[in-house]
Amino acid sequence: MNPPKLAGIAPQIVVSDAVRTARYYQEVLGFKLIGFFPDESECAYVMLERDGYQLHFGGANGDLHHNDQLRKGMPDFIIWVPEIDAFYQEVSAKGAKIRQEIIRRPYGREFIIEDCDGHWLQVCD
Repeated sequence: MNPPKLAGIAPQIVVSDAVRTARYYQEVLGFKLIGFFPDESECAYVMLERDGYQLHFGGANGDLHHNDQLRKGMPDFIIWVPEIDAFYQEVSAKGAKIRQEIIRRPYGREFIIEDCDGHWLQVCD
């Protein structure tokens, strides 16, 4: 018998306004809307997808958390895009706030986007 395999993972990020965040991820980062639960409101739970990978966001009932507040320089999540130059051009053209330009590290190249809620997305190739 083969051991079970993970088929995917979806980070759940707390945001101030799920509707605004959903629009940003669709319009700037190219994600597609899966849906809102229970409805389309600022405190809703929203699911988005791009290329088979999901991100989930839940509207906050209080303060937001950012990883950088607990450990300086740490992104809230990392995404891997082998075509990093093309993705950089795509999101830059749509107004993404680039916090760090593409740089080379020992493990590859990366850049950092700050989303509409102040979360940092580290994009690596």
